[in-house]
Amino acid sequence: MKNIVAAIMSLSLVAGAAGVADAGCVKGAVVGGVAGHFAGHHALLGAAAGCAIGHHMSHRRHYYRHHHY
Repeated sequence: MKNIVAAIMSLSLVAGAAGVADAGCVKGAVVGGVAGHFAGHHALLGAAAGCAIGHHMSHRRHYYRHHHY
């Protein structure tokens, strides 16, 4: 439990310095890390996958907001 709290606190520090495009990665990493922890103690694998998915979704959302009317 202490590891989860430490990970969330460190990611929140990174989120403060991150740009808009990186925000999807941080949010996805937090959600993926928690989900991976509860799904067999694979928090790092879940965080990496969540970061990739969050970054992709953030980029896609940004593209559709600015290129589609």
